[in-house]
Amino acid sequence: MEEQGLRCPGSASEKRYFPESLDSSDGDEEGVLACEDLELNPFDGLPYSSRYYKLLKEREDLPIWKEKYSFMENLLQNQIVIVSGDARCGKSSQVPQWCAEYCLSIHYQHGGVVCTQVHKPTAVQLALRVADEMDVNIGHEVGYVIPFENCCTSETILRYCTDDMLQREMMSSPFLGSYGVIILDDVHERSIATDVLLGLLKDVLLARPELKLIINSSPHLISKLSSYYGNVPLVEVRKQHPVEVVYLSGAQKESFESILRLIFEIHQSGEKGDIVVFLACEHDIEKAYEIVCQEGSNLNPDLGELVVIPLYPKEKCALFKPNDETEKRCQVYQRRVVLTASSGESLIWSNTVKFVIDVGVERRKVYNPRIRADSLTTQPISQSQAEIRKQILGSSSSGKLFCLYSEEFASKDMRPLKPVEMQEANLTSMVLFLKRIDIAGLGHCDFMNRPAPESLMQALEDLDYLAALDNDGNLSEFGIIMSEFPLDPQLSKSILASCEFDCVEEMLTIAAMVTAPNCFSNLPHGAEEAALTCWKTFLHPEGDHFTLINIYKAYQDIALNSASENYVEKWCHDYFLNFCALRMADVIRAELLEIVKRIELPCAEPAFGSKENALNIKKALLSGYFMQIARDVDGSGNYLMLTHKQVAQLHPLSGYSITKKMPEWVLFHKFSISENNYIRITSEISPELFMQLVPPYYFSNLPPSESKDILHQVMDHLSPLSTMKKEQKMCEKCPETTEQRCTIQ
Repeated sequence: MEEQGLRCPGSASEKRYFPESLDSSDGDEEGVLACEDLELNPFDGLPYSSRYYKLLKEREDLPIWKEKYSFMENLLQNQIVIVSGDARCGKSSQVPQWCAEYCLSIHYQHGGVVCTQVHKPTAVQLALRVADEMDVNIGHEVGYVIPFENCCTSETILRYCTDDMLQREMMSSPFLGSYGVIILDDVHERSIATDVLLGLLKDVLLARPELKLIINSSPHLISKLSSYYGNVPLVEVRKQHPVEVVYLSGAQKESFESILRLIFEIHQSGEKGDIVVFLACEHDIEKAYEIVCQEGSNLNPDLGELVVIPLYPKEKCALFKPNDETEKRCQVYQRRVVLTASSGESLIWSNTVKFVIDVGVERRKVYNPRIRADSLTTQPISQSQAEIRKQILGSSSSGKLFCLYSEEFASKDMRPLKPVEMQEANLTSMVLFLKRIDIAGLGHCDFMNRPAPESLMQALEDLDYLAALDNDGNLSEFGIIMSEFPLDPQLSKSILASCEFDCVEEMLTIAAMVTAPNCFSNLPHGAEEAALTCWKTFLHPEGDHFTLINIYKAYQDIALNSASENYVEKWCHDYFLNFCALRMADVIRAELLEIVKRIELPCAEPAFGSKENALNIKKALLSGYFMQIARDVDGSGNYLMLTHKQVAQLHPLSGYSITKKMPEWVLFHKFSISENNYIRITSEISPELFMQLVPPYYFSNLPPSESKDILHQVMDHLSPLSTMKKEQKMCEKCPETTEQRCTIQ
């Protein structure tokens, strides 16, 4: 996003946000204001504070402020307005406030304002910043909604939310009647949820002529948006500032060494300003963080402190969070080095950034529907991404961009626009949502870029296997309940199955732990042995899913018996566990339990530890993850997928890898094709249990293999009654019927 200050939110209970760096105010200014008539804030009826006027001056300096009159005129006269602006021009913070003023002027007769964001941290940061600028309470007049956290009330006028949360809101309110203005921000990110909203809102706008839609995007996507929505007004914001671009074509082959050399050269030059480094992937962030921290401690202290901030856009917990000690250190000169990767552009909000180092490549996940797995590939970034990275440089003085690639590489190897997520991702969750929304008559979605037919067919086929569809291809009762959970459909199915097998409590814990970030901390060099010793205390012989339950239960015991959160955090640190991830798992589990109670699913008393309970947990897992089974084909840990001929190994942090005990058959949670084909979060299963629970028509469609022959033999040894039932089901679910049910509605 484009706003200022690398800040993190406090707790949702804070009533108003006052960043430390802006908290002091000029006494003379307060005296002048005291002499004036007090102006009342129309949003809460209270007098404006002196801070409001201070922030107002900052807002008036934003490039977009000059376009306020033009925007308001277009908003009044049109149903759809497109706003085109560079990064950090102010469109994400100011446009929603102007829309709130519009809703106030018509007395909220059509509802309030909602503004979507692709990333959770930006939704929270913007809500905090805008509440401060509007001089109102966070969580009341302005709030935010992100997965598993709601900081809003029924009185909220302006809410920021992630695009997937607005999408989920359409399940209960298809025409979004609570809102008079909907703002889709950062549309150029091309997330699945944003693309779906762009399509569905076409029908919603027809049904609600009073509804306004604002689309914020970078200039690169404007021509495509204009042709997609027709002849709609465009408000353009251009932010001109000098940027020196240095192409280092020879540095691409040894980019990592070049990055480290550049960081230290900039720091030793004495030039003021923070550094942002765009790396290819999370692994590179961790590696660079360790090296820069280690080497930085040996630098001349007279140059100032080098503070390294790893910024993970998606997988990790949050942005850099200044604590009291950091605030004290800020009183002397320090240079921040922010290490991030693709999609991190929207998380850089600081005006102090004067140097950007860009490797020009990124690690992308591309889903292959034929083998139901992601492939991790390193690809050049797009020209639009390169331009956005250039735009984050501070505008107060000239910045410098170091490109570790040539101009020829930028023009020939980089595609113009960022790839569309819908064309590279698993679409099963999206199709489940569209099937659910079809109940309200909004199932047709006019996509800006159509997803690949093969991916759509695979998604429909998987939902059919999971019993989420009926014979007509519509949502079954199972499918409707599955769509209530903000989870992957396979995980939702496992939770529903756990109701039958009396292990709901345990399955909810597993679901929360695999949905939250990785609970194991990144290990500093030399700490591996100590960490493994700690982690061994949590290992469970039945598998990694059970180990996750042990970790969560240990965390819960410590949290319940400790009066201090600092003690819990220290316990996590001592055991090399991620405190932030475990706290998030706790929040996720609480919400999942609330959903279970709301839809009145049966929930048995927890019985973790018994053999019967362990078997029941495996049955519940198999009910959702029967498509993710592998067999050790040679007894040495080479696991062949049941659905295709990919070979993988257990992840080094799997309990089986640590104990050196390799089970023959495993169920796994995640698999990606990369240099190391690891299957992650695995638990042992028996082929007999698999054959009891696998849908017969899924098994019949598996490709021929030695593993399938073994399973056929297992089926032959099952009771004749069981075999007869399976054959009967296979007849009922013949290929023609399956093909017919998978037809796109």
